[in-house]
Amino acid sequence: MEPIELKRILESKLGTDDRSLIFNTKEKTLRIEEKETGKGITLSLPGLTAKYEERKDDAIDEIIYHVEELFTVMNRNQSLDGNQKAIFPVIRSTSFPTEHNGEPLVFEEHTAETRIFYAQDLGNSYRLLTEKMLEDEGWNMQQLKEIGRFNLRSLDCSMKEDQVAGNTFYFINHNDGYDASRILNQQLLDSMEKKVDGTLAVAVPHQDVLIFADIKNEQGYDILGQMSMHFFSNGRIPVTALPFLYEKGDLDPIFILAKTKPEKSE
Repeated sequence: MEPIELKRILESKLGTDDRSLIFNTKEKTLRIEEKETGKGITLSLPGLTAKYEERKDDAIDEIIYHVEELFTVMNRNQSLDGNQKAIFPVIRSTSFPTEHNGEPLVFEEHTAETRIFYAQDLGNSYRLLTEKMLEDEGWNMQQLKEIGRFNLRSLDCSMKEDQVAGNTFYFINHNDGYDASRILNQQLLDSMEKKVDGTLAVAVPHQDVLIFADIKNEQGYDILGQMSMHFFSNGRIPVTALPFLYEKGDLDPIFILAKTKPEKSE
């Protein structure tokens, strides 16, 4: 399927009298926005076309669900005060937009590959917080950070374990939207560092998985690299295909070359 064909399908399912649908031929994006407010979402069609090739109508249903949920969220008035337990940090790639509908999002730097944004959980969806939201409610960044980290530490960190070629891999995959964000749980990282016998590597290929790897031989690096790329290519919200080495509180992105030890990313 070509992006133009996907555009036609989405227009037929998402178009209403209250919305404008704008197709950018050069960028191959489809902008869906409310006529009254100008608020909306821009979809990158090439990536969605690839998902359609794999999942057909299920991919279309997922796109429509998330778009409709986004419009529901945008039109819902949700205060931060009184909803502190719903505030969480979320990990995104450094290429993730830092503005939404022209308003700067709240974010902080994390690694060379990742940034930390902040979200208010709304049940079936969430909204990323903007600087204006904080300003309107009299919140500051330090307050937001402390609340978000506290809530993050309360999340279940149970994991599945798998042994491959003498290496041990641990997976956190609760599909609550914050699996990758658990990489910000310092207590969790430090406990894993004490637990492993070899070198500790960490990966957040997409938002719904966090991988720990107890690397004991060179083959372990190859397996982790392939695994990270696979998850990255198939995740709904990709973060980074590069794993990290973790040592004494530091996360260093690494390039994994086939059958060789990794090189640190500059």
